[in-house]
Amino acid sequence: MNLLISLFFSFIQVGMFSVGGGYAAIPLIQDQIVNVHKLMTMAEFTDLITIAEMTPGPVSINSSTFVGTRLAGPLGAVLCTLGCIIPSFIICLTLAHFYYKYRSFSGVQTVLSALRPAVVAMIGSAGMSILMLALFNTSFYNISLAALRPIELILFAGSLFLLRRFHGKVGAVSIILGSGAVGTLAYVLCGAL
Repeated sequence: MNLLISLFFSFIQVGMFSVGGGYAAIPLIQDQIVNVHKLMTMAEFTDLITIAEMTPGPVSINSSTFVGTRLAGPLGAVLCTLGCIIPSFIICLTLAHFYYKYRSFSGVQTVLSALRPAVVAMIGSAGMSILMLALFNTSFYNISLAALRPIELILFAGSLFLLRRFHGKVGAVSIILGSGAVGTLAYVLCGAL
C-alpha cells in the first residue's frame, strides 16, 4: 500500500511539473523512480521508456502506465496514469479559462515565450540520458570511451542520417523497425547475444 501511495504522489509531481509535453516528463519520471525512490535501475527504466515510445499514444501516459505496471501491477498502472493525468487536466482547464479571458495581454505571450527554452532543455536532457545509456550503458557522468558500444553507435548514426537526409520520405517507424532488425542481425553475427 505504501508503494501505491508513493507512486501516485510521485506521478502527481510529474504531472504538475512536466511542462512541454510527454518528452519533458521523462526526466521527471526518471528522477522520481530511479533517483529518489530507487525503484528501478536506469537500464530497466530505459527499457520501459523505449517500449513507451514505440507504443501508440502520449509518451508520458505510456511511461506512467508501464512504470506502474512494472512496479505494482494493474492497480499501479491505474494510479500512476491518473497521477500523471489529474494535475495536467486541472491545470489545463484553469489555464484555458484564463488564457481565453486574458490572451490579448502582452504579459501572457511573454510568459509563454520564457517557458520554451526550459521545455527544450528538459527534452534534450531526456534524449541525452537515453543516448548515453544506449551508447555507453551508463549515465552521462560516468562515460568511458572503453565502454563505447560500436553497434549501437553505428545504428544511432545511421538512423540520425536517414532521419535528416530523407526527412519526410523515410518514416520513423521504418527506421525503428530497420534498426531493430539490423541490430539483431549484427549481434547474432558478432556472437554478442
